[in-house]
Amino acid sequence: MLGDLPAEVRVVVVDNGSTDRTAEVARAHGAEVVSEPRRGYGSAVQAGMRHLAADPPAVMVVLDADHADRPELIGHLVGPILDDYADLVLSERTMTAERGALTPQQVFGNWLATRLIRRQTGFAYRDMGPFRAIRWSSLTTLAMVDPTWGWNVEMQMKAVYRGLRIVEVPLPYRARQVGVSKISGSLRGSARAGVRILQAVRRYAE
Repeated sequence: MLGDLPAEVRVVVVDNGSTDRTAEVARAHGAEVVSEPRRGYGSAVQAGMRHLAADPPAVMVVLDADHADRPELIGHLVGPILDDYADLVLSERTMTAERGALTPQQVFGNWLATRLIRRQTGFAYRDMGPFRAIRWSSLTTLAMVDPTWGWNVEMQMKAVYRGLRIVEVPLPYRARQVGVSKISGSLRGSARAGVRILQAVRRYAE
């Protein structure tokens, strides 16, 4: 996956308690590696943010390492921000995902989360896609804190409350190419993530 990213992109890989050769492989591809032993999606992303804070980029992109999203399309997310008509750009997979790429629990979870967010904020997101880009100066205003899978919910709700310009871009999505998801790969994991998402919608409502 790292080899598919544009050469000019600065890459930070957060090793969130992996038991494989994640850090070794990432360094071999020129990535900066950050260790975050505290488990949790939000904990991992925020570790990357702390690493970047001393020399922040104009735009931060979040990309899962499962190769389901296509990293070579990063420009489709960054472009609207660099062209100054968006502050937050999200991948939107509902009409573009390959058959079977999104599990039934992912489809239902996205449907539920986006409708709950709309009820709370009035903004109609179409997806909760993990492939996303945000202007660094806008990110700092969100004061992100969630250490779990509620992190995406927190970002999308706070982005509305802070008046960020939000764009969703339809991008291809395929079945994960690497590993088995701890969330969508099992009913127990999906249920746990679902609870976190529901808690996050309630917690970050203003």
